[in-house]
Amino acid sequence: MEGFRRLAHHLFTPKEITRFVAMKNRLSQRFFDMEKLKTTFDTTFLGKGNPKLRFFSADKNKTTGEPEPQCDEDFGYIPGPPYEPRDTHYWYPDPEHLKEYASVVMYPTGDQCHQRPPATGKKPPPVDRTFRTKFINFGPAHPAAHGVLRMILELDNETVMSADPHIGLLHRGTEKLIEYKTYLQALPYFDRLDYVSCMANEQAYALGVEKLLNIEVPRRARFIRTMFAEIMRLTNHTMAISSSILDCGGITPLFWLFEEREKLYEFSERASGARLHAAYIRPGGVASDLPLGFCEDLYHFISQFKDRLDEVEDLATENRIWRMRNIGIGCISAHDALNYGCTGPVLRACGIKWDLRKQQPYDAYDEIDFNVVVGTNGDCYDRYLVRMREMRESLDIILQCLELMPPGEIKVDDRKITPPQRRNMKTGMEDLIHHFKHFSQGIFVPPGQTYTAVESPKGEFGVYLVSDGSTRPYRCKIRPASYAHLALMAKLAPNHLLADVVAIIGSLDIVFGEIDR
Repeated sequence: MEGFRRLAHHLFTPKEITRFVAMKNRLSQRFFDMEKLKTTFDTTFLGKGNPKLRFFSADKNKTTGEPEPQCDEDFGYIPGPPYEPRDTHYWYPDPEHLKEYASVVMYPTGDQCHQRPPATGKKPPPVDRTFRTKFINFGPAHPAAHGVLRMILELDNETVMSADPHIGLLHRGTEKLIEYKTYLQALPYFDRLDYVSCMANEQAYALGVEKLLNIEVPRRARFIRTMFAEIMRLTNHTMAISSSILDCGGITPLFWLFEEREKLYEFSERASGARLHAAYIRPGGVASDLPLGFCEDLYHFISQFKDRLDEVEDLATENRIWRMRNIGIGCISAHDALNYGCTGPVLRACGIKWDLRKQQPYDAYDEIDFNVVVGTNGDCYDRYLVRMREMRESLDIILQCLELMPPGEIKVDDRKITPPQRRNMKTGMEDLIHHFKHFSQGIFVPPGQTYTAVESPKGEFGVYLVSDGSTRPYRCKIRPASYAHLALMAKLAPNHLLADVVAIIGSLDIVFGEIDR
C-alpha cells in the first residue's frame, strides 16, 4: 500500500487526492450503508434513456420530504437526476431482497417480463435430427475374424454401411525370402502360406520348377500328388464348414469334423513325417514312397467318412436357423465374381463351371473321372453346399487314385535334380557327392519364366517363377485365392447386419497366411 500511496502523490496533486477520498467515502456510505439506503422506481421518460430502466432516486429529507441537493465541498452542486443508467442491462441491489436472501437478485428486463409457457393445445415444432454413423474395428482379435483380419465397419445401428479390410498384420516378406534360397530350400515357405492345405501350395511350386526344367514326373508320383491334394481339400473343407457353422451358433459339427480332420493329418504324418508343414511334394516327384499299410488304412477311412458327412448334412443342411442365417446373405453375381477375380467354390457357387482340374489338367487329373460342382444363387448357403458336395467328389478321386496308382519310381532318375536315397548315400561315393552338392549348392534351373496354377481348396493358387540360370529364383510371385476373396467384403458387407458379416467371412474361407505372405 505504501508503494501505491507514493505513486498517487507522484501522479496527482494533494487537492485531487482529497477529492478522490471524499468521493470514495460518499459512494461507500450510499451503497453499502443498508440502513440509509432507500430505493424507488421511476419509469418516466428521461431523454434518450429507456423508460423501463430502473434507477435510484436521491435521498429525501426526513423533515421536509424534499430531495436533498447533491453537493460536495470539493465537487460542488450536481444538477439533474442523481442517477441515470445507460442503455445497457444493469443489476442493482435491493435491500429488502438482500435482507431476505442475502444475495444479489437479477430483475427481468425487456421481453423477459412477457414470456409465457407454450400452449398445451399446440404441437411443438419438429426437432431437427441428424443421423450419424459409427465406426468399429472388427478384429484383429475377433474370434470370427479367421486370422488377423482387421476390418473397419461403418454402422448405422446394426446395419453395415461400408467395410474396409486392412491387411498386412501377418506379412513376412515370403516372396523376397525365396529369392535368397535355393529351389529346394524355398519349398517350406509355401507350407506357411495356406497352412490349412499346405501340400496344394507345394504342388503349384513343384509344377513350376518342373516346367522350367522341362522334365516329366513318374506316373506313380503323379497319382500320389493327386491323392494328397484331395486329402488337403478334405482337411480344408472340414475346417471351413465346421468353423462357419460354429460362427452361426452350431458347435456339434465342429467336434465331428475335427475328429476326422485329425485322422487326415495322421496320413500326412505317416507319409512325410509332419502333420502340417510336410514339404512332401518336391520338384521331380515326392520326398518318399508311401509306407506299408497306408493305402489300406486310407481306403478304410474313406468308407466311414461318407457316413460322417451324412450326419453333418442331416444336422445342418435343412436346419431352420442355418438356412435363415445363410440363404440370401452375401449374394454375388457371376459378373461381379469374375470382375473381382474369384475362383474356387466362391466362383462355382455363382453358377460358373470353372475348375482347373478339368480345364487345365495337371498331374493325374486327366486320368480321373469326377464332376465339377456348381451353385445357382451365389450366396453363403450355396457356397456351403458346393463345399459339402466337393468333399464327396474328393473321396471318389482318392478312391480312383488308390485303384489306378501303379508301382514304380516316385521321383525322376536324375541326380542333378533329385537327391539320392539316404540309404544309398551311406554306401556309394557318387551318391554322397550328389547329396552334398544338392543340399549345399542346389539345382541349376535354365533361364526362363513360367506361371503355374493349381486348383487349391480355396481357389486358384498360382506361382510365377523367373529363373536367371542360377540355383536361386530370380523372382517368385505368388497369386493366392484368398486375396481376391477378401476384396469382396467391400461389396458383400454393405446393407447387411453386423451378425451377417460373420457368416459372410466364414463362407469365403480366407486364410491370412497367403493373403499377407
